[in-house]
Amino acid sequence: MKKLVITLVVIAVVGLGFYLIKNYRENAIYRNPAFASGNGRLEATEVNVSAKLAGKIDKILVEEGDYVKKEQKLVQMQINTLKADLAQNLAMIKVKEAELASAKALVLQKESNYKNAESRYKREKTLWEKKATSQQVFENAEALYESAKAEVEAAKAKVTQAEAEIQAEKANAARTQADIDDSSLLAPLDGRIQYKISEVGEVLNAGGKVLNMVDLTDVYMTFFLPEESAGKVKIGADVRIILDAIPDVPIPAKVSFVANVAQFTPKTVETKIERQKLMFRIKAKINPELLKQYLDYVKTGLPGVAWVRLNDKAEWPAFLVLRKDRGAKK
Repeated sequence: MKKLVITLVVIAVVGLGFYLIKNYRENAIYRNPAFASGNGRLEATEVNVSAKLAGKIDKILVEEGDYVKKEQKLVQMQINTLKADLAQNLAMIKVKEAELASAKALVLQKESNYKNAESRYKREKTLWEKKATSQQVFENAEALYESAKAEVEAAKAKVTQAEAEIQAEKANAARTQADIDDSSLLAPLDGRIQYKISEVGEVLNAGGKVLNMVDLTDVYMTFFLPEESAGKVKIGADVRIILDAIPDVPIPAKVSFVANVAQFTPKTVETKIERQKLMFRIKAKINPELLKQYLDYVKTGLPGVAWVRLNDKAEWPAFLVLRKDRGAKK
């Protein structure tokens, strides 16, 4: 019995010693002036997929949680009315083209009449100058010439008008086609569908939101540091993010933003001492190329801690060394 008690005591002492050593090593970094840390959650740029035109949702082609590629079709709005408008535009173009052909034929006719009138006018003018014809005959020829000339100009004006009307109808058709194209809502970027805002069959106003998606290549953590630490943080400084869900996998990031105005500590900081301090907002962005390798695992909202290296020459403590570098460290 005595041996058992001694054994249990030894185990307890060893366990306590191991715990104290481990706790000391983990807490040592909090006292290291080369590093600073703050709590935060993973965030990502959010984008709403919205209808450009007022209309009814015909189809939603994706589900919440789906990963989509840029330019992928996500939603189809109803286009029955737009198709009818386009058919009308195309029919009007044909009508105007027929009117243009008729106007051009009329120009040819008027130009022929004009040439005949011009020849007669010149002939009568020569005869009148030679006193070989009467002034009345000459004036009649001149009047017919001027009238034929005016008719040619009027016919050409109709051609110009018909051409303008064709261009206007083509512009209407192009605009209608653009509205049809815009009725297919495409993904503006690579990302994941976060949630549906509207459902099939709903009628939306112009700008009505259908889907919300997140850009998984623009993921970052926002956290807060006190004045004495924030003043030492440089844009581009190295950061290691430790998520609560995977505490043994440090994620590399870079400081992309440091607020230039302090604010009171957010409510997420629970200690009374920290709440009394003015804090600066810091944003650490994860490398997009790294994120692309783990798109299926990236989830926004995960809580964690961001560690900033204030001194570029300081070595990362063991638990913040990247997995790929741990073998080299040994």
